[in-house]
Amino acid sequence: MLLVEQELDTPTASGDGSLIDGFRKAVTERIPASEVPIRFVVTGSDASGHHCELAALTGIEELPGAVPESIFEFIPRKCERTDDFTAVLLVPTGIGAEIGGHAGDAAPVARLLASACDTLVTHPNVVNASDINELPENALYVEGSVICRFLMGTVGLQKVRANRVLLVIDEHRESRLSDLAINAASAARAALGFDCPRVIKMDPPIGMRARYSSSGRAAGRIEGLERLCTVLERHRGEYDAVGIHSVIDVPSSYHMEYFESHGKMVNPWGGVEAMLTHAVSMIFNVPSAHAPMLESWEIANMHAGIVDPRISAEAVSSCFLHCILKGLHRSPRIVTDSTAMHAPGVLNSADVSCLVIPDGCIGLPTLAAMEQGIPVIAVRENRNLMRNDLTQFPFEPGKLFIADNYLEAAGVMTALRAGVSLESVRRPLADTEVIVESEGESAVPRSAPRLRRQADSAGSRRWAVGELHTAEGAGRTCQESEECSSGG
Repeated sequence: MLLVEQELDTPTASGDGSLIDGFRKAVTERIPASEVPIRFVVTGSDASGHHCELAALTGIEELPGAVPESIFEFIPRKCERTDDFTAVLLVPTGIGAEIGGHAGDAAPVARLLASACDTLVTHPNVVNASDINELPENALYVEGSVICRFLMGTVGLQKVRANRVLLVIDEHRESRLSDLAINAASAARAALGFDCPRVIKMDPPIGMRARYSSSGRAAGRIEGLERLCTVLERHRGEYDAVGIHSVIDVPSSYHMEYFESHGKMVNPWGGVEAMLTHAVSMIFNVPSAHAPMLESWEIANMHAGIVDPRISAEAVSSCFLHCILKGLHRSPRIVTDSTAMHAPGVLNSADVSCLVIPDGCIGLPTLAAMEQGIPVIAVRENRNLMRNDLTQFPFEPGKLFIADNYLEAAGVMTALRAGVSLESVRRPLADTEVIVESEGESAVPRSAPRLRRQADSAGSRRWAVGELHTAEGAGRTCQESEECSSGG
């Protein structure tokens, strides 16, 4: 099986049709029926259309079980459950994000936002920092493709006390690097109480190659995926989650270039790692995460000197494995049964209160939030390679908030949680609009138009379209709805 990234252009959607459906049709028309889309992102948009990048799997006839459902499968939620406030935090892998594009450097953001909600759902890229993982206590560690399906309404998440984590590693030609991985698993067993039923060495391993797309985004190519699938199928009853530790082929110069770039170089390893875990979690419906194994002992002993703080976790680690073992230890179970998805204690799309993303990011999570009526908070300070103007997408009124930074994003989350209109805590406060409705006549406004804050003292716009319209289109909420509590 071969998993490879490809690029395609789609026209700008017209009318009131679903964007998800439009992208699904465009992808279906452009790839053979024998290929399965695994990962999808819109890297740029303008008046002529959208530039998209797609990871697709070929050789699906070698899959051990049924072909996974389409990543574009969408089930609209019937309402929003408001008894708890559940936020989803995403920093997409491989886009060169200023915050979260390196080695777990978005973990402080996760801790901040977790304090503003009851439950934070986030993914490995946010908190993985080689031998460090500072996942907040009220956060769920969820693989990226699972978060996509969660927001699309096709899976639920069930908290667990602990998982049995199968660790699959390369049979490395330098045994010292394989030994590091085994010692990392043993350390997690001894210090974390980690349940690792066994470590499996793969020989020959899968082939992972990291490359950059035309947008500059980290992507890649994976060959021999059927070998990993065979191993996972053979041991299927022995594990609840899968950790993978394998070599990623990159040009030898990349290691030092990355450390010397002061955070300017897009992490080349993350994109192909995300492709792999998307495929594993989609095919087997289990949590998964990947940590790169160094190519040689010479690279392991490379002295990088004092590096950018965002990269420093990698500079002090030799195995990069403990972060994923700690995350997978309590990663929630993926619930696919349509009845069980709505059982008590299982989170589904009806529980999502907001989505927080770097500004400009359009992928299936953002598209799903848009169509589910989930508020999206986009953070301008988290600059990245994506070139999309979110204000040009068809968000419902009051559902898109552009925050300058994550401190503001936490404030927006707190206001949403408290049911406080954002315009009510800003000044100037516009006059209340009054209209007169006369039979057979159009409404006639009786007050000045609603005021909007256009610029701050520095001349930069602080809030995007919809920032002062939270009270309008506030969405469907219910706390005691029979539909919602039993399957909304």
